[in-house]
Amino acid sequence: MGLALDGLASGLDTTALINSLMQVEAIPQNILKNKVSSTKTMVSALQALNTRVADLATLATKLAKPDSLQLFTTAASSEGLKVTASAGASTGSIDLAVDQLATSQVQVTGAITEWDASEFSITVDGAETTIIAASNSLDDIITAVNASDIGVKAVKVSAGQTSDGTEQYKLQFSATETGAANAFKVSIAGTDVPMTVVREARDAEVTLWAGAGSGVEQKITSSSNTFTGLLPGVDVTVSKVSTEAVTVSVERDSKAASNAASGLVDSLNGLFNFIATNSAVTSGAGGATSGMIFTGDSTARDVKQRIMDAAIMPVDGKSPSEIGISITKDGKLEFDAEKFSKALAEDPARVETVLQTISSRVLAVSTAMSDKHDGMITSRIKGQESMISRLDTQVADWDRRLDSREATLKRIYSSLEVQLSNLNSQQSYLASQLASLPTTQKK
Repeated sequence: MGLALDGLASGLDTTALINSLMQVEAIPQNILKNKVSSTKTMVSALQALNTRVADLATLATKLAKPDSLQLFTTAASSEGLKVTASAGASTGSIDLAVDQLATSQVQVTGAITEWDASEFSITVDGAETTIIAASNSLDDIITAVNASDIGVKAVKVSAGQTSDGTEQYKLQFSATETGAANAFKVSIAGTDVPMTVVREARDAEVTLWAGAGSGVEQKITSSSNTFTGLLPGVDVTVSKVSTEAVTVSVERDSKAASNAASGLVDSLNGLFNFIATNSAVTSGAGGATSGMIFTGDSTARDVKQRIMDAAIMPVDGKSPSEIGISITKDGKLEFDAEKFSKALAEDPARVETVLQTISSRVLAVSTAMSDKHDGMITSRIKGQESMISRLDTQVADWDRRLDSREATLKRIYSSLEVQLSNLNSQQSYLASQLASLPTTQKK
């Protein structure tokens, strides 16, 4: 860059003058930059809106399922029982006594140093499987049994030494599953291997309506300690024998159902509050007004209206206010927990239908708006991002244009200084010539 000296001939501050002119020239570019900034702010706001709508869709997905309000509490009058309720359960109770627990078979050989043969069989529930070990060493026998995947495992337990100092072991065979059907036997060439039964294979057994008499009592068994579907949708796991009857009860969990409905209303209000806050208009000095990022924005307005409609439209001709979900005069949703619980107690099927329908409608609308591929908000975001890209290109074009304009102005003013310098030189020369002319005096 060459040395620039301002106003040597003209006395003008040409640098300041050029800067002022460039500020005027840059006004269109500054307008573009401000547009880029405001568009980026809009993209950020739309992304935040899209996230909230997508979160609402996730919540609505759960509540739109047929079993979303199939929520129950369970209880047992003994610590020896665990009660689990799932979808399809119904309220009720039953008395039972735990006669025995399910156990798995365990048996052990006498003290031995090796197995009698490398080929033998294990029979589980009448199905015989031939086991072929690499040798009749105890380690190879154990490896072959454990690799057979027939529901029986083996391990060796130290049993001292023989008279000549050889290590000997007892082989323990254990069923991997409980229940009488998983009983097993080990045989070599058709002859059962003599073993001591440490624990028998047994089914769990309970007596329903215990104490009510032989005409009513009913015994049921299970290969495991869990009785699946003892009541509709209810599983009971036993862990202790009881001589007295134990009461198992199942009740609808009204509080959990109310919390689920309240959560949906809170999520909806959170979304509406976000839109309202970012659409507010404020008044300043002198009556001037200013709006937030969503003020007058059709996308935000459409999101609120469509989701609100999905939440408050009638279901089968009846208002959701019947189950405690209503809209207030200031445009917010309100949840009445007491009214919801009362409606749930009177007609649970109706309440489930209404909440599932509302959730399904909210899900459909929020998904259509927030879908990451072709959602309405997503498409708007993509459009704004494309605009930013175009504006950035225009800003870059203006950079080149302004650089060129600034160079032109510098050349113009440099040329001006040169011309003024030449004129000043001519003026000085003429002045000196005029001064050297002889003067004429009158006598």
